[in-house]
This record gives sequence, structure tokens and C-alpha cells, in this order.
Amino acid sequence: MTVPIKLRAIALAAASSIALSGCLLSPGSFTSELHMMKDGTFSYSYDGEIQMLALSQLAAMGNKGDNTFEAECWDDDFEERDCSAEEIEQQRAEWDASADEREAKNHRELEQAKAMFGGIDPSDPEAAQELADRLTRQRGWDQVIYKGDGLFDVDFSISGRMTHDFVFPVVEKLPVANSFVTVVMRKDYQVRVDAPGFANAGGSNPMHGMMGGVAGMMQMMMEDEGGEMPEVALPNGTFTIITDGRILANNTDEGPQAVARGQALTWDVTPRSEQAPTALISFD
Repeated sequence: MTVPIKLRAIALAAASSIALSGCLLSPGSFTSELHMMKDGTFSYSYDGEIQMLALSQLAAMGNKGDNTFEAECWDDDFEERDCSAEEIEQQRAEWDASADEREAKNHRELEQAKAMFGGIDPSDPEAAQELADRLTRQRGWDQVIYKGDGLFDVDFSISGRMTHDFVFPVVEKLPVANSFVTVVMRKDYQVRVDAPGFANAGGSNPMHGMMGGVAGMMQMMMEDEGGEMPEVALPNGTFTIITDGRILANNTDEGPQAVARGQALTWDVTPRSEQAPTALISFD
């Protein structure tokens, strides 16, 4: 069964919503640690996979649907049927009449996509490597290797002093990007840590549900066109906070565990994790 052009449009619209929301990045298999100490020092590391939503493949499918005429007819039960010669002629006339509008729309969407990717054209085969090169110029990104299908193998580590808020990841020139980990400095020497990127299902990260729906529609389109659906990375790893501060609140299963430098909070993150890791720590 041929996937209707309208379904292509729905998938592209959903993908655009994800892009505009900033949900472009997703963790795969990883190990991540955050150290925060009373002397004001902190360090953060992320070793593993990060996937960028493959909007280029959606765009390619959308352009194919927009630029190739295909008559579509449906019966009262919304089942596809053969079109009559008159219906084909009428649809082709409407198609030809909208050629300029389609071209303008494709150009506008390409410019919007480039803006979302900080000037990188996501349809360019070298776009992924350009992004990898850009990341390796930033402090902390010790390794960025592109593995294909929007998947990057990264080694990130940074250290400093707790004098300001911290967010990971930050991508230069990318105007919107979802946060895996945020560290927010509060008054009274308190620090709140949230890891919204390390949750997959439920209310903690509802965008993953939208991504799953888009993936399903992409699967239908790719199978219809003889292609293969790229593998979508899902969060799978551990996130650990090590601190000698006073832990006021956290949502780990086991609670604080004694370690050499103080206490450790550890979250096992899987594709079924519904709650994003969170903790509140005092350094009074």
C-alpha cells in the first residue's frame, strides 16, 4: 500500500514541532557523573552516545512526496482505490498549478531547518561531520566520532568551580537544544540537579512520546519506499552524583550510598525510566 502524501505531511509537521521545541538530541548508551564538593569544585563527565534527530531523512522523504505527482483516491471507508482517468487529470492539473508554491515552501523549510541546526544544512551528507568538528572545538568535548544514522560517540568532561549554573549539552550556534543535565545554583548555598534527558517515558519527558509517533510514521514511509528505518537511540546507562554536601532530597531507588569522597546518588537509566533524576543538595 502506498503511503499517502498527507501522512508524509503529518510526519514532517510532527518532526518540525520536535525541532521547534528543541528536542533534537537524545542520549543512547552512556555513563555520566557529576561531582560537587563543599570546597566549591565541581566536575561533570558524559561518556557514550548522543543521537541527533534525523530531520534530513524526513526532509528527503517529504521532498520526494512533494515533487513527484501521485494521484490518490479513497472510498467511503478510507480504503485506497484506483483513480478514474478524470480524477487523475483533475489532480494533475491542481498539482501543476501549485508548482511555484511547492518550490517556495521547500525553500522556506530548508532555511528553517538550517536555522535550527545553527546554519548547518541537515540535508548535506557532510552535515554530521561538520557538527562533530564544531563540537570538538568546544571545551570539554574530548572526542566526537560520527557513527552514522545521526549517532555520535562522545567523550565529554569538564571541571571548574560552582559559581554559576551549568547545562549539558550546549552546542555552539544551535539556538535550541534540549538539556540532558541542569545544575541550578540557589540561594542559601543550595544546588538543584535535574536530568530531564535521562528519562524516556511518562510525564518527565513527553517529547519522547512524540518522537516515537514520528518514528512509527517514518517506518511506514521507509518500508513503502524500499528503505530501512534508522535505529533510534534510547537512554540506557547510569547517572551518578558524588558529593560531600548535605543531600536534602532525591528520587533514587536506593538513596545515598557512602563513598570515599562523601555520598553517591546513582540512577539506572533505561528505556522504561519514567522519572527524570533529580536531587537537592545543601553546602551550608
